[in-house]
Amino acid sequence: MVQEQWRLVWVEEAANCYYNMGLDKAIMSAVGRNESPNTIRFYRWLPSAVSIGYFQSMKKVINIENCERLGIDYIRRTTGGGAVYHDYEGELTYSVNCLDSNPKIPQDISKIYEKICNGIVIGLQELGIDAKYEPINDINLVSNGKKISGSALTKRDGVILQHGTILREVDVETMFSLLIVPDEKIKSKLISTVKERVASLTQELGYSPTFKAIREALINGLEKALDIELCYDTITEAENEKAMKNANEFFKDEKWLFKR
Repeated sequence: MVQEQWRLVWVEEAANCYYNMGLDKAIMSAVGRNESPNTIRFYRWLPSAVSIGYFQSMKKVINIENCERLGIDYIRRTTGGGAVYHDYEGELTYSVNCLDSNPKIPQDISKIYEKICNGIVIGLQELGIDAKYEPINDINLVSNGKKISGSALTKRDGVILQHGTILREVDVETMFSLLIVPDEKIKSKLISTVKERVASLTQELGYSPTFKAIREALINGLEKALDIELCYDTITEAENEKAMKNANEFFKDEKWLFKR
């Protein structure tokens, strides 16, 4: 039986947060108009950035002064969830854009998370990491329950967008210098708690796997979980133009950044 083919996209060069989110949005629109096939993309962030969930307040959760002092971008996602620090060396991000009418994808949101996250779990197992999906959007180590991946999802105009992170390395101190925690004692406890509850590939494997190795393992995992064949291709010129337009006119717009 011939497997359904989806487009696989990545570029070796990292992009800034505005373009990354702009491209996710552009691909989502193109898939919804049947101008592009269902697409899985892998990407990194340069400079490092903090993204907040759609429903959060930028001024309440992000220390903007520290971001600007350290040269770290900040952005609001179209998906929900909490604030995430996207470290250039510490994280590989994936996004899945597909029609919600596709029979490979469940209709229930929790089941969508489970199906896609199971692909990430299989990929992590190929790297030697024993992990499991835990609702609604976490992937944790089997041995100690530490979190190694999280994701967020939105569903609109007939398209599912789920994007998530794979933690290659964790820089908790930098992360908490960018998040607003009013009380220093609480902040100290939170840093200790996160260190105890969050894992990275480097910590677990004892070495830092290359981004290529991580990507290849996740490709295999997602193909198995979704029963698809991923075929490498590039984004279209129209998607690239739309991504840049989204970045400059939407994601950089202060009305969007500070809408709450």
